[in-house]
Amino acid sequence: MTTAILTQTDKLVLDVAELAKVLGVSKPVAYELIKRRGFPAVRVSERRIVIPVDSLCKWLEAEASAAAV
Repeated sequence: MTTAILTQTDKLVLDVAELAKVLGVSKPVAYELIKRRGFPAVRVSERRIVIPVDSLCKWLEAEASAAAV
């Protein structure tokens, strides 16, 4: 369901607040996700972090597959 929502957006990247909203988590939890190894976050400046939508979808699918094992 989340992947379908993400692929329907016109945006190429999400900011941290948008990530939190899409995933249904708080901003502090979103920042914790960003710190995880393998999470597809890109720091574009000292204060700006973005998450490519396509990479996030792939990451979610991989995490769901790993959790199902």
